[in-house]
Amino acid sequence: MSLKEEELRQKPGCLTSGIGNYLWSDPPKEYKWADCVHCGMCLEACPTYEHLGHEQHSPRGRVHLIKSVAEGKLFVNEAFADPVFTCLDCRACTTACPANVDVGGLIEEARGQIRQAMPLTGWKGTVSKFFLESLFPHPKRLNLLGDILKFYQKSGIQKVVRKTGLINIMPEHLVDLESIMPEVKTPVRKKYKNIKLIKATREMKREVSLLTGCIMDVMFSDINEATINVLTRNGNDVTIPKNQTCCGALHVHAGDRETGRKLAKQNIEAFKDSDKVIVNAAGCGCMLKEYPELFHDDPEWTENAKVFSAKVEDISKFLYDTGYEKPKAELKTRITYHDACHLAHGQGIRQEPRELLLNIPGVEMVHMPNADRCCGSAGIYNMTNPEMAGAVLESKMTNVPEDVEMISMGNPGCMLQMAVGVQKYGRNQKIVHTVQLLDLAYQKEVEQGRNE
Repeated sequence: MSLKEEELRQKPGCLTSGIGNYLWSDPPKEYKWADCVHCGMCLEACPTYEHLGHEQHSPRGRVHLIKSVAEGKLFVNEAFADPVFTCLDCRACTTACPANVDVGGLIEEARGQIRQAMPLTGWKGTVSKFFLESLFPHPKRLNLLGDILKFYQKSGIQKVVRKTGLINIMPEHLVDLESIMPEVKTPVRKKYKNIKLIKATREMKREVSLLTGCIMDVMFSDINEATINVLTRNGNDVTIPKNQTCCGALHVHAGDRETGRKLAKQNIEAFKDSDKVIVNAAGCGCMLKEYPELFHDDPEWTENAKVFSAKVEDISKFLYDTGYEKPKAELKTRITYHDACHLAHGQGIRQEPRELLLNIPGVEMVHMPNADRCCGSAGIYNMTNPEMAGAVLESKMTNVPEDVEMISMGNPGCMLQMAVGVQKYGRNQKIVHTVQLLDLAYQKEVEQGRNE
């Protein structure tokens, strides 16, 4: 049953006067929806509208709903929450919008209101609290999780669980994810914990800091390692600030903006002495650049966030802009490139990673139609909305060329989701991060030099 406005106003933390039926602080901002004229240019860009065909599941429909709550015409209830949380937050609609309406920002602010009015309860609330509050923000706990997963893989338990069919007690989408789980290795924060500065292997140009991420460093530490190798190869000393934490993207996407702000403050402080913050995960990079949005009503932290966000750079753009050394060794392979939503739509980075790949000798690039169409990962959307995520993935795989050996991209969530797609639809392509291919080419060059 929908909560009535008077019931909402009795909840702790509720403002005595809100904006329409947004009764808590940090509501969706009017200037973000003001330019939407419901022209429909966003419709074809929206994956959920493509599959559901309902106006409320289109970008302009969601904007209309968000505006209607602000005008007091609708309440914050299940009918409102469903289309808001069904959104992938892929930002493709903003790219398509002639007025550049920030639908993603509106969605995240609306989710913040929903979670204050309608907190998750029961097992969903417990699971959400465990991952978002008790796990992701705590590196030591994440390292413990990594050790457990490594033991699971190395001890033979994984083989037994799969062979006996015990794995099938989990929901199908979690079985799919377990089946493509990458080999867990030592996190770089753990490996380099006693090293203040990882020195450049070429003439030093500058000093940069690396955001290692939370799950990124546990599940994809090899990508962090490749990033360090490529940076040092190109004359960059690398620091890994110890007090850094999760970027907060998953929290903000889930409507927990308060925890997002706490994590943002910790990262801003951790990197305050850094000149450049290098990121190799599209979702994290986009979140870091949007920190000022979290502090719009706090002038001091807004300014701090702006200073911090100006330092943030995706690894592909940083290398492209600063002039990296083009590898000389050949990697004879055919690849295609998938645009991670938060890299292409969120940060406007499209050509730079493609140039890195094209400048590797022997690499043949094959065009992927609709390369910037969402794969369905969307943070943890493939776990919270597995049906829709599966439908979006199916559409994505129809655009992946079959005659390629590798699919390259710049986001770990996309890598997991695309790996599921490759397995599910009988493909045999290898999923790689763009920086891994560049690192591989450098390594091959060094090996050839040793053999000469």
